[in-house]
Amino acid sequence: MDIRRCSRTVARIPLLLSPLIAFPALAQQELEEIVVTARLRTENYATTPAAIKAFTAGEIQAAGIDRVHDFIQLTPNMTVVQTQNPGNTFITIRGISQARNSDMPVAVVVDGVLMTNPAEFNQELNDIQQIEVLKGPQGALYGRNAIGGAINIVTKPATDQFEAKIRAGLDDGPGWLAQGNVSGPIGDKLKYRAALSYSDTDGFLQNTYLNDKADPYKDFSGRVRFTWDPSDKVSGDFRYSASHIETTALYFVINNDYGLGPGLTGVNVSGNQYNNPNYTGVPIRVNNPGEGIKNADQLSMKWDIKGDHGTFTSITSYDALDEILTGDAFDFRPPPQSFNVLIGPFIAPGSCAVAFYSCATVPLVDQQRATVTDWNQSQYLNVRTTSQEFRYASDMSGKFNWLAGVYLLGTTRYISTGNMVDTGSGVSRVYRTPRTSDGNPADFAVPNPQWTYLADGQDNFAWAAFGSLSYNFTDQWDATFSARYDEDTRKQTTLTPASFIPASLAGDLVTGQERKKTWDAMQPKLTVRWRPSDKVTLYGDLSRGFRSGGFNQSGVALAGVAGVKDTFDQQIADTLEFGVKTQLNNNRISLNAAVFDTDLTGAYYFIFLVQSSTQNLGSIDKSHYKGVEVELNALLTDNWNVNFAYAVTDSTIKADAEVPNIVGTKVPLVPDYTMNIGTSWTKPLNRKSNTSFVVRGDWRRVGKTWWGPGDVTVSPLPWDQIPRDPYDVLDVRVGLQGKDWEFTIWGKNVQDEKYNDEFSYPFVWKAEPARWGVQYTKSF
Repeated sequence: MDIRRCSRTVARIPLLLSPLIAFPALAQQELEEIVVTARLRTENYATTPAAIKAFTAGEIQAAGIDRVHDFIQLTPNMTVVQTQNPGNTFITIRGISQARNSDMPVAVVVDGVLMTNPAEFNQELNDIQQIEVLKGPQGALYGRNAIGGAINIVTKPATDQFEAKIRAGLDDGPGWLAQGNVSGPIGDKLKYRAALSYSDTDGFLQNTYLNDKADPYKDFSGRVRFTWDPSDKVSGDFRYSASHIETTALYFVINNDYGLGPGLTGVNVSGNQYNNPNYTGVPIRVNNPGEGIKNADQLSMKWDIKGDHGTFTSITSYDALDEILTGDAFDFRPPPQSFNVLIGPFIAPGSCAVAFYSCATVPLVDQQRATVTDWNQSQYLNVRTTSQEFRYASDMSGKFNWLAGVYLLGTTRYISTGNMVDTGSGVSRVYRTPRTSDGNPADFAVPNPQWTYLADGQDNFAWAAFGSLSYNFTDQWDATFSARYDEDTRKQTTLTPASFIPASLAGDLVTGQERKKTWDAMQPKLTVRWRPSDKVTLYGDLSRGFRSGGFNQSGVALAGVAGVKDTFDQQIADTLEFGVKTQLNNNRISLNAAVFDTDLTGAYYFIFLVQSSTQNLGSIDKSHYKGVEVELNALLTDNWNVNFAYAVTDSTIKADAEVPNIVGTKVPLVPDYTMNIGTSWTKPLNRKSNTSFVVRGDWRRVGKTWWGPGDVTVSPLPWDQIPRDPYDVLDVRVGLQGKDWEFTIWGKNVQDEKYNDEFSYPFVWKAEPARWGVQYTKSF
């Protein structure tokens, strides 16, 4: 940490911790009591033997949590990157990270229903009752992919009495927001709740080439939920949710202005920043804004049947996701600035004027077509999943309690990616059929003719059996042992048309060929809790997490890049954790801490292959993480709350057979530390009308982050030599609130910190600048 950044950090702390008022009388109230269900049972947050960050309905409203990025930014040792398109949201939790096309490192559960597709995670959080982030491997209960933790999202329940709420807002994009929810009874046994949200903003990042915003965003989403209680023993919960997002995509930036194209000359205007993830001086310059369109639907049914000694639960869900993204292709700059251009006339086989693409099938074209052009691309994803869970949980009244269950998941997945010649007619959407009239590449009888095209289909089936046993030895001591066996079988079929299989892959990549592989693991977890007093809880646990492997797109292994194969490995994380939770000063202060040590096999990193325009995962054999987390929350007065959290993770690559030179370096995508400081202050103005003035500030610093595991691809400098420097983000909220209304002025990244949200050699994704807005909420 350099002196200048450190001084800036210290200077912010008094601002955040001082509401600029005289210190009032000591608080008489207590911190809010929180009940969590993240461990599939109802427990008090303060005594739960796990590292949990919980956000109640009041905290969600006070912090302005509207999307998943908002609560992750407030969670120690957890980061998120939104990049490329609406479905690409990458989470890192305690060093366990996510990369493109991989499953998430956390299980996400909404109203008891497991989310089966990571592309669904990026959604509006409207009408939410509680969010619980459970850290550490949770595979014993939630199964594969809960290798780093679990996120439990609880929407607000249907009510016995009619209630409604509306919210309207504006931002400086400019943009606007409209949300509403309504709930009430339908007869004696049936209740409903419905929520609707629409947001539309022009965006905040400038595309200097098109003189327009690069990141416009529209989101239209809704949810309807019915609760039916035919008797005091049986209850049913039925939910349908849908989301439609429209935005742009692929507005990456190359941190280099060398090489303006074959045969062209230019001046390097930015210096040698080609491999520097900290450089933010190059603007967005895509000549095609592209599209990012995502449609997600989920239908679920949950039954609870209570017996004399426990409860039987059945959960059925169906998920459908369609996503298309289009835009410029590598190197994301317009001609003649791009160094990856096509210069006409397009030439006959055997000779090639293209830096990165195969010309084996390029036809001879009339000399009048001579031009300088570049590339655009289209990617399409279609996923359908059906899941079923059955479980039985004993009641919690005695010393001994248990649960057992089974889980089934079927998935069909189709993905196509490809590049087209940019003929100046915009970017075309390509779904399941490449752009050609004669079935061959480079068919200039159509605009934007297809140059490369890869397509794969998957038919996957996973199942699991799990159980948990808990025993209370005394009022102070108890232990829980859980275990789950997961098996995931995936079959991938090459659907690339024969004419689009490159000559270099002929014989190794065949249309219709199938690859099949099964990954499986047992995931045990032992937790011991000791409560020496009502205000102190100590715990320790030993756990294993498992994330299933998967397939890269067919044929990428033949590119010869170290670490990139047609499949990427499964992951196993073994973690030892110790923690303490305390409540002090008459429950006005909580102080929690945890230490953990994790051995991980198969850590992922991302590699983009220009030749096939494919996004691929490599795996690192063995990695090690150790870390410490401390969190303090204090109600200093009845109206003034402060919180502080610091988490550090030390990561090291321990072994890798394919790229041994990366041993001893940092694991990709893992910040060294995160730090959060926040405060909120409420000043009553009129007791009769319950009107108050509210101020809140939340500051976060994210430490150094390495983006790749050393020099595993062609690059001027190894990825691990230039990490992204720490960055700081400050959010503020100021407003008035009454008994049933609230008016808020909000700001995010108010100091306009410039940093790159992602670095993926050789391009970066710019983080959002300062944003401002207002919101008005009214309850009925």
